[in-house]
Amino acid sequence: MRIQLNYDLSAQNTFRMKVSCACYVEYENVKELEGLNFDRLPKPLLHIGEGSNLLFTQDFPGTVLHSNIEYIKYVDVGLDEVPVMVGAGVVWDHFVAETCRHGLWGAENLSLIPGEVGAAAVQNIGAYGVEAGDLISGVVAFDLQERRKVKFTREECRYGYRDSLFKQPENKGRYVVTSVLLRLSRKPNPRVEYKGIREALGGRDPQTPQEVREAVVHIRRQKLPDPEEVGSAGSFFKNPVVSRAAFERISPDGSAPHYDLPDGTVKVPAAWLIDQCGFKGATQGGAAVWERQPLVLVNATGEATPQDVLALEQRITNGVQERFGVTLHPEVDHI
Repeated sequence: MRIQLNYDLSAQNTFRMKVSCACYVEYENVKELEGLNFDRLPKPLLHIGEGSNLLFTQDFPGTVLHSNIEYIKYVDVGLDEVPVMVGAGVVWDHFVAETCRHGLWGAENLSLIPGEVGAAAVQNIGAYGVEAGDLISGVVAFDLQERRKVKFTREECRYGYRDSLFKQPENKGRYVVTSVLLRLSRKPNPRVEYKGIREALGGRDPQTPQEVREAVVHIRRQKLPDPEEVGSAGSFFKNPVVSRAAFERISPDGSAPHYDLPDGTVKVPAAWLIDQCGFKGATQGGAAVWERQPLVLVNATGEATPQDVLALEQRITNGVQERFGVTLHPEVDHI
């Protein structure tokens, strides 16, 4: 276990905000987590993964916790369905890459999404028609309030669009995910209805999950900044869901990209709305809107401050609201 005071968090957030915390704790296993003297740690407590979905708006006055619980255990009894128990500290894309190498279907559409497995279960990450909640059948966590281990079924996790039980106001920060049970399959089930994936595959039907993974990786690398070179927090805004009437006001001829949901509402890409408002490439201090994907805000100069990002966020939110009457909400957690 590593405990450090007045810790620089620049390397613990992918936006590369130059902020610090009063205390930083990194633990290797559940026993170390359970043995912490939480009463003596500076408050509040904040558990992070890879720091890929966070915007620190200032120095954090409390304790930042991070898991190094890293294992992947297959419960393979020879059936089509293969349960996999994964430690919360495993990098999500490392997990996806390994399952694809083993020929297991399910996670391939979620390739190259930054972050760790525990955070993926909290955030319910998603891409190209698949969400982490579709694969998760159980979550094991440590309850910081009652100081005990707890287990949740998939239903109890209450997964929704970039949402879960763990993100609800009454639970936020209460549970530390320590492991996640996911169910993958040997049976081919390619999800390639998205135009970009079909094009990347050259119109052919994929025979392995690795083929789909390679297509997704190709698409994401074309559109998104390399996190090794440019700081960002990935997709900054959620895609808004609007009524059918609201969509018809946005796009009277129906030509705007959209996704019809079963309840009659319509999901509209936030990137399209932002682009239509002319924000692609817009800058604010050291922050900018990524030229190839306006859903992503970046630390363009490496010296952007939290105030630069917040000001750019506000400009975009105001612009989309004024033109389309749609309120964008951030996907990135503001700390």
